[in-house]
Amino acid sequence: MAAAGLLWSAAAAARAELEAPEAVRELLQRHVRILQADAVLPEVAADRSAVARRTRREVADLLATEGYFSPRIELRRAGAGPWKLVVEPGERAHVASVRVDFEGDLAGEEGERPARREALRAAWALQPGAPFRQGAWDEAKTGLLDDVSARDYAAARLAASRAEVDPESATVALSVTVDSGPPFRLGPLAVSGLHHLPADLVERHSTLEPGDRYDRDHLLDLQSTLQNAPQFGSVIVDIERDPALADSVPVRVEVSEALPRKAGLGAGYSTNTGYRGELSYSDVNLFKRGWELYSGLRLEQRRQSLYADVFLPPVRARYRDSFGAALERSDLQGLRLTTQAVGVARATSRGNIDTQVALRYQHERRDPDGAESTSANTLSANWTWRRRAVDDLLDPRAGYVLEVQVGGGARAVLSDQDFLRLYGRYVHYQPVRGRDVLILRAELGATLAPSREGVPQDFLFRTGGAQTVRGYAYQSLGVSEGDATVGGRYLAVGSAEYVHWFRPQWGVAAFVDAGDAADIRRDLDPQVGYGLGARWASPAGPLALDLAWGHEDRSLRLHFGIAIAF
Repeated sequence: MAAAGLLWSAAAAARAELEAPEAVRELLQRHVRILQADAVLPEVAADRSAVARRTRREVADLLATEGYFSPRIELRRAGAGPWKLVVEPGERAHVASVRVDFEGDLAGEEGERPARREALRAAWALQPGAPFRQGAWDEAKTGLLDDVSARDYAAARLAASRAEVDPESATVALSVTVDSGPPFRLGPLAVSGLHHLPADLVERHSTLEPGDRYDRDHLLDLQSTLQNAPQFGSVIVDIERDPALADSVPVRVEVSEALPRKAGLGAGYSTNTGYRGELSYSDVNLFKRGWELYSGLRLEQRRQSLYADVFLPPVRARYRDSFGAALERSDLQGLRLTTQAVGVARATSRGNIDTQVALRYQHERRDPDGAESTSANTLSANWTWRRRAVDDLLDPRAGYVLEVQVGGGARAVLSDQDFLRLYGRYVHYQPVRGRDVLILRAELGATLAPSREGVPQDFLFRTGGAQTVRGYAYQSLGVSEGDATVGGRYLAVGSAEYVHWFRPQWGVAAFVDAGDAADIRRDLDPQVGYGLGARWASPAGPLALDLAWGHEDRSLRLHFGIAIAF
């Protein structure tokens, strides 16, 4: 037996002691009334008898919830001494057998019904041989009903359940019957709460079709999609679980509209481009069509930009079109670059794969220190494919990210040069010893063209700086032109980083990077950087502060940024 616990009554000098095994001690100490600190323990004999009867019944009921059906319970008091509650719970009952039956449509023999019934029985949580607990019994029934009602059978209900206890053998025979009811098919969307937004906006975000089989996950997917759309403040997606509506149940979508317009003012700092100030404005119901306008003026020490992008509502949640314009000026590594551009794009998302096709017309002026100024006009077509197979988009610890880009232009179609740009990026996250992670990164790029002349800098390659080759200045690795560093036609970068998280939000990293950009493949000469860094798991992703040594430059540099590699 465990050592007895001692509690003094606040209302009387009498006290109650518990003598019970550790397996049930905490349960009894928490719930039995005479063991509570404020319990009033009687001194009159008749009252003591009533308290004893009530306590024995209370203890027996508590023990039964944990599978003890043959306890020995004794409450006694010797003279003016302490009360003593002695409990021997006996043998804990185990599940001897389980019977799971079905009624309704799911009981039929057509199609996938037999296989689904067997899968449901196999997934039953309280299998023979397991200790019986009332909580586990209730959870198993709830889980079974939840699994049945999650797909097809929205009106499923528990028709019967029984737990037959044999105290002598300490066993329990379980039986449960689920009435699936009829299979449900979805009807049209029934949207409420729209006042200023277009009536078809919800439908454009939905992939549900009338006649689809009911699947709770599909409804939750729509709810999540709408909740993430900036036009909505809150969203509820559900159906009426009325068997009479099973043939075509309307999908009820209740929304509240968010404020459409926002203005923002921000500031920041990056070791790549210096201090930054930004003024932004957005309208997510532009022209009352549900179009999304995002515009802003960003002023950085080494780069300035003015932009405006308009995103149209999705088409049946399959793809999304956008158009925009931008003006950008930068002064990096002796190259002053001015670009004006307009473009259109179509983006598609399916699971963890994103693709985009874009058409962009731009005018670029280059002013390299110590070299002649040039300008170029380009109409380019671009395709991007990206797969994010990671455990967490903001703070990945396992999985990988793969990105492929193909783009180019032609003299025959409003471009000053024929070129084709190929680019690939792979980042692998390998968990190590709990929360630690090894991050491996590789980048390769090639621009196929007679020369780099007439090819926009966006389609050439420079590297160096935070999230590329640390230990070197931002975009300092490339091709020398006069006193400036400009983009080359080839790129190769590799990186290995180990992050040790010694606290939930704090970690340290060790890394080595190597890479270069050149105009001729044989001129690629990977520059090596290595160092140590600190990591903070912020809500926006891990923030990185890295101190890196550039081996070839013989220089020590500090890099700061968000440590998300995609």
